[in-house]
Amino acid sequence: MKPSWWPGEEHEQFTDWAISNGIVANGVGPARFLGRGLGMIALRSIQKDEAIVKVPRQIMLTVEGIPSSFTENFPEGTPVHVLLAAFLTNGNPQDLKQYDPWRKTWPSRKDFEDCLPILWPESLCGSNCEADPRSAKSTNLLPPSISGRWNSIRKRKPKHEYKSSHQNLLLQQKTRLRNAWDRVVAVFPDTDWESFSYHWLIVNTRSFHYLMPGQEPPEDRNDAMALLPFADYFNHSDVACNVKFDGKEYVFRATTSYEEGEEIFMSYGPHPNDFLFTEYGFYLDENKSESLYLDDIIFQDLSPSFQEELSLQKYYGNYQLTAAGVCYRTEIAACMKYMRPEDWQNYVLGYSTRGFDAKKSEAVIQEWITAYEMEAEAAITELERLWSGEIARQHGEKVRMLLKRWRQIQNLCQEAFDTVSG
Repeated sequence: MKPSWWPGEEHEQFTDWAISNGIVANGVGPARFLGRGLGMIALRSIQKDEAIVKVPRQIMLTVEGIPSSFTENFPEGTPVHVLLAAFLTNGNPQDLKQYDPWRKTWPSRKDFEDCLPILWPESLCGSNCEADPRSAKSTNLLPPSISGRWNSIRKRKPKHEYKSSHQNLLLQQKTRLRNAWDRVVAVFPDTDWESFSYHWLIVNTRSFHYLMPGQEPPEDRNDAMALLPFADYFNHSDVACNVKFDGKEYVFRATTSYEEGEEIFMSYGPHPNDFLFTEYGFYLDENKSESLYLDDIIFQDLSPSFQEELSLQKYYGNYQLTAAGVCYRTEIAACMKYMRPEDWQNYVLGYSTRGFDAKKSEAVIQEWITAYEMEAEAAITELERLWSGEIARQHGEKVRMLLKRWRQIQNLCQEAFDTVSG
């Protein structure tokens, strides 16, 4: 009798293939977890510091492993992400055949459509329509960090450009995918969009950071990636494996002990839930890296001259809110609302605290947090209305994911508000 967590025949066959190709699976294997899909399970008791998975470089799918007859079709400087996705889409079937047992275990495009906002209908991403999008009031149902849009505030274009890796996430992702598509169809004009976008998402969601020892990290993290058979069963958690690559193999070690039947995780990086939602199609119930961004709320509340001064003093943008309160950059911006310009400049430079009032700063920050909480309340109200309508019958799991995420955001705002209140 198969155990309740049995992953399926194709996963058993793939595990045999992986081991026959030099991958070491020491007391671990793929498993199906109720309500959460596939992951890595302890098949016996695992001790702390045990090496549980080893993946040799020769079985990884890296850009060096793609035949030169394929890569030489692309101009120098083509991103690694693009080359990997293009090879999986347009590569010689004989070159790809060796990966067949592995590819059969990958999620389907339908799986991606169920959880990745980039593939969701506009009715969920930016409209509350249940019939004709053109006849309905436009309502943003995705969190602002993902969509870059708000319902309860008037967003102003930032006066200055600044880097932010965890805002406007969906637009950034769509831009990367569209740019990748343009590069590939310039070489393979008959490329199928459905197939290429699927493989682009496979690479995006299942790749590992890949740099040879001594190699300088590229400016774009998407140029340091590889696909690792078997290791891609690991799901994300803050409590994760110790992962090392020495140029010959990836080695995954347990950072704690596990009992037989427990799921074993690795970390995808210190990312807030909106990033995990956008990039991977899931988010954590408890996330030590959870944060929201108050940038749009603050920019619409501060005059252009104040924004100019923030830019000059290197405090422009990336105003983070966490359960522990707000970041120092946010506190600096809040002082502008009541301090004289000369006093504020001296305070920022560390010359004087004249004019600073902790209670006044607290009140300003509370207003900004309340604005985000109102956005959450509006989204929750709309999603609860949709839950009983046709859109929920068609997209129930997506609506559930959005509703749960917005309730997380609402709770985070309440925690931060209480923290700021002392």
